[in-house]
This record gives sequence, C-alpha cells and structure tokens, in this order.
Amino acid sequence: METITEIEKTWMQKEADELKANQPNFDGEKKPALKFEENKTTEMVIDFSKPFDEWTDPDSKAVKKIIPAKVGAVDFVWWLNVKNPIYQQIIEASSKGKTDFKVLQTGTNKATKYSLVD
Repeated sequence: METITEIEKTWMQKEADELKANQPNFDGEKKPALKFEENKTTEMVIDFSKPFDEWTDPDSKAVKKIIPAKVGAVDFVWWLNVKNPIYQQIIEASSKGKTDFKVLQTGTNKATKYSLVD
C-alpha cells in the first residue's frame, strides 16, 4: 500500500481549505433558491435586518449576494450578482425604507434581465 507524502498532504489540505473557505456562510437553516418565471412578476419581501451573505464563484470570480426573500409565506434566498443593475436599485430603495418589491424577469440563462415593477 502506498503512503501519502508530506507534499501531497500539504496540497490536499490546501485544496480542502480553499473549498471550505468558498462555502457561503449561512446563519441558521438553509433555504431554497428563489426561482423566477420568465415574463412573470414575482412579489417578494426582502429581509434587510442584517448584511447579506456572499459567495464568490471560483472560476469567474463573480460575487453573488445571498438575499433572504419571502414570496407569499415561503422563505427563499435570491443569489444575485452584485454587478446586476437591479442589485443597486434594491439597495438604493432599501435605504429609503422599502422592503416590498415586484420583480419581472425577462430572458433566460445569460440573457436574463430583472426589472423592478412599480
């Protein structure tokens, strides 16, 4: 039986540490991801009571905020890229006390766009 060399142990430990570091830091229970339907408005209440958790994609380096949202009586998390224009709109609206939002999704995959509906 082969033994693992110190170099391999170091490499594997570094890999394990990187994987662990890239896990989103959730407080409490894990909630399902919010799924939108194309060309349909989704009404939600966003919880701004604490800073949003975040996750960085290891390949693209895209930073996503994990936004707690309630749709009807169900709690979700909305994984939203901070470069998406709607993220700034939501943050600006929240600074004025707004927590209820209507969001319209158009397009799918890379062509997905979100718009706030009044």
